[in-house]
Amino acid sequence: MDRTLESLRHIIAQVLPHRDPAVVFKDLNVVSMLQEFWESKQQQKTAFPSEGVVVYESLPSAGPPFVSYVTLPGGSCFGNFQCCLSRAEARRDAAKVALINSLFNELPSRKITKEFIMESVQEAVASTRGTLDDADDPSTSIGAYHYMLESNMGKTMLEFQELMTIFQLLHWNGSLKALRETKCSRQEVISYYSQYSLDEKMRSHMALDWIMKERESPGILSQELRMALRQLEEARKAGQELRFYKEKKEILSLALTQIYSDPDPSSPSDDQLSLTALCGYH
Repeated sequence: MDRTLESLRHIIAQVLPHRDPAVVFKDLNVVSMLQEFWESKQQQKTAFPSEGVVVYESLPSAGPPFVSYVTLPGGSCFGNFQCCLSRAEARRDAAKVALINSLFNELPSRKITKEFIMESVQEAVASTRGTLDDADDPSTSIGAYHYMLESNMGKTMLEFQELMTIFQLLHWNGSLKALRETKCSRQEVISYYSQYSLDEKMRSHMALDWIMKERESPGILSQELRMALRQLEEARKAGQELRFYKEKKEILSLALTQIYSDPDPSSPSDDQLSLTALCGYH
């Protein structure tokens, strides 16, 4: 722990040279420090290209406790984990969580290297009762994870997080299963989605999937939304990265909005056709 703290102080000295590393997390102006950190990364051209904005979002609330989220360049999201009695306090708390994670992301141990991949695969094998042989078989979950890591060699974990979130969402809404049924290989799916970011177009496609599920099983949207909100709150209070849970909430909310505003949202979109194109059926 002492060595990690020393490493973080070294990073602060490099990226924020005019700040005192010993008191940086006690500074009430942590919001400006987070922005300054990412602006510095942008100037060094080591941040996500053309995504230099730190975005805050406060949940509407008539009174405390207040909740604030902060989204970093690249999409990683964090929130306040303490009970905050003002919106400003919630914003500062969210910024502090995000700043700590941003600094941790600079540690050498957070970069995807051959050693990191080996350790990660071994942990995955231990947690799934698989075998190391599975790592060389892309048709297995461990093999796909191994392939994804190798495809992102040299990136940091925050950079890798967006691709992981996309695949978590594809698994959650059933798209991965549908793609397997069309005999798309895992490498094809990974290569395809590695080209795209998680944007409004992708969210709209996933929302359409859930609209179709609601037609087949009325009530499933509200049930999933309640679960997503509960998971988001639990993860926020635990100080975890929130994007997967927040994206679930956004997609389900979008689906509900479309159901009530559009009497026939089931016409095929460009996104649906792109899944067919992925598997070679032009």
